[in-house]
Amino acid sequence: MQDFWANYWWIIVLFFLLFSSFFTVNQGFIGVITMFGRYQRIARPGLRMKIPFIETVHKRVSIQNRSVELEFQAVTQDQANVYFKSMLLYSVQNADEETIKKVAFKFIADKDLMQALIRTIEGNIRSFVATKKQAEVLGLRKEIVEYVKEEVDHSLEAWGYHLQDLQINDITFDKVILDSMSKVVASNNLKAAAENEGQALLITKTKSAEAEGNAIKISAEAEKEAARLRGQGVALFRMEVAQGMTEAAEQMKQANLDTNVILFSMWTEAIKNFAEFGKGNVIFLDGSAQGMENTMKQIQAMMMKPAGTSSK
Repeated sequence: MQDFWANYWWIIVLFFLLFSSFFTVNQGFIGVITMFGRYQRIARPGLRMKIPFIETVHKRVSIQNRSVELEFQAVTQDQANVYFKSMLLYSVQNADEETIKKVAFKFIADKDLMQALIRTIEGNIRSFVATKKQAEVLGLRKEIVEYVKEEVDHSLEAWGYHLQDLQINDITFDKVILDSMSKVVASNNLKAAAENEGQALLITKTKSAEAEGNAIKISAEAEKEAARLRGQGVALFRMEVAQGMTEAAEQMKQANLDTNVILFSMWTEAIKNFAEFGKGNVIFLDGSAQGMENTMKQIQAMMMKPAGTSSK
């Protein structure tokens, strides 16, 4: 056995040299090779070779997307504390050799990169929020993201990274401020409800007044039309009565009869109508022969008056 090791030791050394000459780089990573501590080259994913004991794999740089959750506090212009919860998505800018060199040698470790990245984003958000009031912050979520991405991209580019996305998931205030904001919202809602109710009441009353006015107008128009029709009816009645009396008087005159019979007929017809259609009204009539005679004389006297004269 000792003779074997003495004669074939070089095979073991050769095997060890060959074994240490190969290394693998996983997909999604790029290897950084250094020689005596100095950058030499990069190694793409797969099985690669290096010079044993001279070249070393300094770091395997991930080119995949990475995310981190952030929680921090900022102060608004009116001295209100705002609490943010956000998610940061970033990655290596590209797989070029110069970019990989920046990523590999800018920071000692990944924790140093994360600390610098988080502090940079927090500082930019705090500087932006400090110029706004608490009532404005909730509505500026998109503006905050755009401002931070624009500012942070310059720093990340110098480090070899790129900010893929920044999402602000939650924005909260102190409980006292939240309670006061809720009261303001509630009072504004009550004010809007009162204004809407007042507008509805005004509209209702306006429409009611318009309807009442239209009803009065329609009623007046109807009364006017009814009065006109009643007048026409009375005039037509009088015309028909006059025409009938004229024809009757003419016929009686041709028959050599006394025209007073017409007056007597009118008198008896009037009494009949009083009795038939009267509804409780009291009419005093002298039903004696002398009373009828006096009434007939009065009617004759009225008919014999010259036209256009009046009693004094």
